[in-house]
Amino acid sequence: MQTDDSTIRNLLSTNFTEAVIRLGLVALLVVLCVRIFAPFANLALWALILTVTLYPLHQRLARWLKGRQGWAATLVVVAGLLLIGVPTVMLGNSFARQVHKAYTAFESNTIKIKSPDPAVADWPLVGEPIYSAWSAAANNLPEFVEENREQLKKIGTRALLAAANTAGAVLLFLGSLIIAGIMMAYGASGHRAMQRIVNRLAGPTRGPRLLSLSTATVRSVASGVIGVAFIQALLLGGGFLLAGIPAAGVLALIVMLLGIVQLPASIISLPAIAYLWWVGDASTTSNIVYTIYLVVAGMADNVLKPLLLGRGVEAPMPIILLGALGGMVSGGIIGLFTGAVLLTVGYQIFMDWVSHTEADSAAEPVPTGADE
Repeated sequence: MQTDDSTIRNLLSTNFTEAVIRLGLVALLVVLCVRIFAPFANLALWALILTVTLYPLHQRLARWLKGRQGWAATLVVVAGLLLIGVPTVMLGNSFARQVHKAYTAFESNTIKIKSPDPAVADWPLVGEPIYSAWSAAANNLPEFVEENREQLKKIGTRALLAAANTAGAVLLFLGSLIIAGIMMAYGASGHRAMQRIVNRLAGPTRGPRLLSLSTATVRSVASGVIGVAFIQALLLGGGFLLAGIPAAGVLALIVMLLGIVQLPASIISLPAIAYLWWVGDASTTSNIVYTIYLVVAGMADNVLKPLLLGRGVEAPMPIILLGALGGMVSGGIIGLFTGAVLLTVGYQIFMDWVSHTEADSAAEPVPTGADE
């Protein structure tokens, strides 16, 4: 008996030691792989999101090109680079010229600021301080700059940081688009590999449904959040440009960022309308036309978002929107997609569990009373 106990203890000790060593080596390998992959995580995630979003378009082009997947992916990437890269470069050059022009004018003390309309002081809540600061800058700009040097320095630093972050995000997006083109060219094999992974995790029955649900959710968020923000930025940017509002391109970019973070575009459109009426020199008829256009364009997301967000997804739109907002708060722009996918998949798993429980309850035989 003692020999058997000693043998069992030795076997358990040996097996436990080997298991601990194996788990330690696996954990070390996982940590090293994560550290190596971490610098490219955002690039890979963006590329995957773009691949999932643009893959239907890629497949239509591939059918038109008689099944040439590589040519179709090249066309998508080139079109994306032209549509996004060229306007970005033009906007960057314009921004650099404006900054250089403003700096030169400031150094030579030739900046002239138009005096504000007295009606600006009647704006609710912020009218008086805006009118006071505006008037001080218009009357004596050097003195105004000297008095507010620290505040202006902080604002300038934040603006430069925001510009640098925006430029970095654009470059990251363009690089992700190129990688997405490579992924789309091998989309069929990639889909099969992802299907095998999901089936291994969730089972062959539930795996295909969860994969299709995740794909539809990413496409829904891309069209319902990013797409709506982009369309609204184009609409308002065109209106700003036609109305002669300064820095129309920058305002359009701000509108797109506000749309991504789910803030109303009226934050920009209403001050632009106020600028038309109190500062602009156009006719009353033109101001009325531009006002109507900017109000309608500023509220376009209220119509577009219900149409595009949640389309083709077996989950309520509030679930997707909450996941997108919560993910963005915790993980930035990438969190828009990961949060929406995770919350939607979790919702579907929970509802499947509820349905399964109800089905089991309905299948149980109902006890009958005693025979009379």
